[in-house]
Amino acid sequence: MNQSELIQRIDEIEREIALLPPGSIALKKIKGKEYYYHRIIHNKKRTENYIPFDQMDELRTQIERRKTLEAELKQLKRSIPVTKPLPAKKTDHIFSAYVRVGEQLKNFAAPVKQYQKRECYSVLYDFVFGEHQDKVFILYGLRRTGKTTLIRQILLDMAPEELQKAAFIQIKAADTLSEINSDLKYLEQQGYQYIFIDEVTLMEDFIEGAALFSDIYASSGMKIVLSGTDSLGFIFTEYEQLYDRCNLLHTTFIPYREFESVLHIKGIDEYIRYGGTMSMGGIYYNEKSSFADKKSADEYIDSAIARNIQHSLRYYQDGGHFRHLYHLYEQNELTSVINRVVEDMNHRFTKEVLTRTFHSSDLTISARNLLHDRTSPVDLKQNIDADSVNQLLRTMLDILNKEEPCIEIEQVHASEIKEYLLLLDLIIEIDLLHLPNLSQRDKITVISQPGMRYAQAEALIKSLLLDEKFNGLSAIERKQIIDRVLSEIKGRMMEDIVLLETRFANPRKEIFKLQFAVGEFDMVIHDPEALTCEIYEIKYNKKIIPNQYRHLINQEKCAETERQFGTITGKYVIYRGETTDTGEIHYLNVEEYLKALKPDKKEL
Repeated sequence: MNQSELIQRIDEIEREIALLPPGSIALKKIKGKEYYYHRIIHNKKRTENYIPFDQMDELRTQIERRKTLEAELKQLKRSIPVTKPLPAKKTDHIFSAYVRVGEQLKNFAAPVKQYQKRECYSVLYDFVFGEHQDKVFILYGLRRTGKTTLIRQILLDMAPEELQKAAFIQIKAADTLSEINSDLKYLEQQGYQYIFIDEVTLMEDFIEGAALFSDIYASSGMKIVLSGTDSLGFIFTEYEQLYDRCNLLHTTFIPYREFESVLHIKGIDEYIRYGGTMSMGGIYYNEKSSFADKKSADEYIDSAIARNIQHSLRYYQDGGHFRHLYHLYEQNELTSVINRVVEDMNHRFTKEVLTRTFHSSDLTISARNLLHDRTSPVDLKQNIDADSVNQLLRTMLDILNKEEPCIEIEQVHASEIKEYLLLLDLIIEIDLLHLPNLSQRDKITVISQPGMRYAQAEALIKSLLLDEKFNGLSAIERKQIIDRVLSEIKGRMMEDIVLLETRFANPRKEIFKLQFAVGEFDMVIHDPEALTCEIYEIKYNKKIIPNQYRHLINQEKCAETERQFGTITGKYVIYRGETTDTGEIHYLNVEEYLKALKPDKKEL
C-alpha cells in the first residue's frame, strides 16, 4: 500500500469511527437479574446508560467494530509522515442534501440585507471570523427566533474570497448522517472552510453521531455552524457526542429592548401582544403576527414545543429517554398535556393542575378583581354562565378534561414536562419568598414568549363573546368587562416580563418576589455581597396613585426586609407613565426601565 492509499484508508477509517459508538458494555446483576449498560468515559467522567436487551447485540457489534478500526488506524498512522497531503479534487459528486454555494448564497442572504442585528450576533460573528477553536457552533432555539437570519447576516458580512469557501446545507428528514458525511467530505476536498447546516436535527441519527462534525471536520480546520428546529436535540447532544466540543448560542429569549430596536416596534402593550418571535408585524420581518389568533398559537405550541420535545426524545437513546412520558406519547396525549401546562398561568406543575377539570385561572382572577373594583364594581359571575365559558375556553384551547385522557396523569409526568420546558428556555422560574418565614420558598414560573401567552388570553375573550348570558348585557357593559379582563391579564404579564428581564440582566444578584402576611413587594433586587436591596411595585396603569406604593413606605415591612436582606437603597414603582419622583418613591417608565437593562454576556 503506497502513501496515497494509506492516507485514503486513514481518512475512511476516521470517518467510520466517528459514526460508531464509543465505550464498552457493562453487565450488572441486580436482585439476581442481569442488566446491560453502555459505559462511556470522557474527560475522566464515566456515564452509564441502560441498554434494552433487544438492542444489546447490535451495540456490541458496533463497539467491537470501532475497536478493530481504532487498532488498524493506530498501526497505519505509524507508517506515514505527519504531514497529510490534500486529496485530489472530485468533480462528479452529486449532493444528497440541498447545498447552496457561490451565487446561490448571495441570493439566499440578500432578503435580510436591511435587517437589524440581534445582540447575540456578535457571538456567532466571533466564532466564524475568529481564531479556529476545534469546535462546532450550535444555534439553538424555538422556531421563528432568528436562527437562519443570523446565518444569512454572517454570509452578508463575508468578503468575496470567504464567501467562495462557504456552503449552506439544508437538511431534509430523509437525509442520513452518512449521506451528509459524503457531502462534507466532497466540500472539504474542494477547499470549503465555512459550513452552515440548517435543520440538522431532522436527521434521525444526528444525536447519536454528531461527533462526526467536531472530530473529523472541525478538527481539520472547517468552521461548522449547526442549527435546527428541535433545540432539545442539541442539548442532548451537548451532554453526549459533542461534550466539551461545541459552543452554544440560544435564541429563544427575545427581550423588550431587542423587540424595539430590531423590529422598530415600541410599547409594552405591543410586546405583550407579539413578543417572543422575530417573525411578527415589523416592517423588517413578517407583517403578520405568528400569534395573531388562537389557531396560530396552537400551531406554534404544537410545532415548536410539543413536537420539539417528542422528536428529540424519539431519537435520543433510541427513544429510551421518554421515561414516564412514553405512554402519553404512545397514546398521542403528550401534546395535549403540554398545551395544558403552557396555558396554566402559574405553571405549578402539580397533579391537581393537570388532572382537574379545566378552569381558566385568568377568568377566576379577573372576576375577583372586577368585583372589588372601587370605582365601578361588576359581578362577572352574575353576568355570564361561568360553566359555559369554561367549557368553551377548554374546547378552544384543545385541552382534555380529566374524564377524557386514556392514561392517568401523575405528578412525575408534570415534573418531567417541566424539565424539558426549562431546557427549551420556554419557562423561567423566579423565587417567591415569604416573611417572616424565609424557610418557605415557592416558585413563580414565567413564560418567556409573551405573545403566545397573550394569544391564549384572547381565546378567553372569544369565549366570553360567545356566551349567551354575557351577550345579554349592553355594549358598554360588555366592553367595560372585556377591557378590564384584558387589563388584568396584561398587568400580570407585565409583572412577569419585568421579573424575567431583571433576572437575566443581574445574574450576580438575587431577584425575587417577597410576600408578607398582608401585602407584598412585586420585586426585590438583593445584592448579597453589598448587603443592599431595592424594592419595587409593578403597576400596569399610567397614573401616579399613592395607594400604589403603600407597601413600599410601610415601616414595619421595610424594617423586616432590611433585617433579612440589608439596607434598602431605593424604592420604585414601575408603570406605563413618565419617569418621575414623588418624595422617596421613584416612578420608572416600564419601556425605559427594560431598555436600560444591559444583557449579561453569559446569557447570550
